[in-house]
Amino acid sequence: MTEETRKEFRILGGLVVLFALLYYLPVESARFQGAVIEAFKLAKWYAREHVLLCLVPAFFIAGAVGVFISQAAVMKYFGAKASKWLSYSVASISGTVLAVCSCTVLPLFGSIYMRGAGLGPAIAFLYSGPAINVLAIVLTARVLGWQLGVARAVGAIAFSVVIGLLMHLIFLKEERAKAAQAHEAHFGDDEPESRPLWQVALFFAAMVGLLVFANWGKPLEATGLWQAVFKAKWIITALFALLIYGCLWRFFKVRLVWIGLALLPVVALAIALPGYPNAAFVAGSAGVAGLTFLGGPDIKEWRDQSWGFAKQIAPLLFGGVLAAGFFLGSPEGKDAGIVPNIWVQALVGDSPAALVALLGKGEAATPGWLTLIWPLWTNFFASLSGAFMYFATLTEVPILRGLIDSGMGQGPALALLLSGPALSLPSMLVINSILGPKKTATFVGLVIAIATISGIIFGFIVN
Repeated sequence: MTEETRKEFRILGGLVVLFALLYYLPVESARFQGAVIEAFKLAKWYAREHVLLCLVPAFFIAGAVGVFISQAAVMKYFGAKASKWLSYSVASISGTVLAVCSCTVLPLFGSIYMRGAGLGPAIAFLYSGPAINVLAIVLTARVLGWQLGVARAVGAIAFSVVIGLLMHLIFLKEERAKAAQAHEAHFGDDEPESRPLWQVALFFAAMVGLLVFANWGKPLEATGLWQAVFKAKWIITALFALLIYGCLWRFFKVRLVWIGLALLPVVALAIALPGYPNAAFVAGSAGVAGLTFLGGPDIKEWRDQSWGFAKQIAPLLFGGVLAAGFFLGSPEGKDAGIVPNIWVQALVGDSPAALVALLGKGEAATPGWLTLIWPLWTNFFASLSGAFMYFATLTEVPILRGLIDSGMGQGPALALLLSGPALSLPSMLVINSILGPKKTATFVGLVIAIATISGIIFGFIVN
């Protein structure tokens, strides 16, 4: 059979599958109709809550990495031949600074990986970024108990390193080939930095600060340091925004008159609509984007790099968000996805009694083998479910609070905390476009496996 014939058969097979799906589509089902609505609800919620404040700044940061951080610098600290202690240490604690979700971290991960970072450190950064930001750890300890808070912090940091090292070892041959190619490409080329390090550091600090404080979540208690920061979040965000504009003026030679014109609508909207700070944020983002057309070659390259990441990642993200909403519902919906919530709750409890009850059998009918393997199954299922669910930053805590109140065990709760924030169906699609299916499947499998083992151990300790 020729390759052309195989291609035609694949097309025919795809058409047959599509026809069968459409033919048997349960459009009359109320749950199916509700799941479709939930898919668009989740997409709407994601667009409102995370695109403007999370993804847009992340795209700008990722573009800046591609332009202002030399490949030689990335190779020095994150390359295959860099100090493992240094590269993995920096990558594993990055999440304490970045309050990002599994999707927001993707442009940053893609940027450093494409600049030459080793697979291991890049994966450690990818895992740790959404998993261990300070706000999430504190909120977990306060809402779910200090045991889960400590276990999440220790587990996320440790496992980011473990997963990164395992990915490095599994694909060691490819990593060595990549390192050799990078060495040949830069042999004898010192690649001098285009501008002083302090300028680059200040520029990145301004963008990261804006990302962090614009997304600062409301704490549960109305007093204390977190609440004070929350009340002042937009003032702090505005200061970081002014610092960005200042960098554009001083470092990138954008004329002050253009910066002033870009700031006018921001100030006007902030004064006219004090209760809607997102309006001023949108105007500010548009202003920065517009100024990239007026600067030198490096700032224009920054614009092009940022836009390139947006084109690559945004369509996959929204496709994944629609799929996640269809299967599991939106934060506003209750038991509205195609997968009933009771299935999840019955499969991750402390005992198989809920599952047996769901099947319509008495508790006495619970077989001994099911009780024996129950810890393994519940933690695996929690890890698997968490890996495909979408958790925005900090939203995993109230969701888990509800699941625990419904009977979810402590072990499965930790397993979901270690897999859920670091992965999601939308993020898998994007990771696949960057790493390919083999490495993506390996990464997902390692996250699920390690989260499962962690949940089993934690469950035995606390129970």
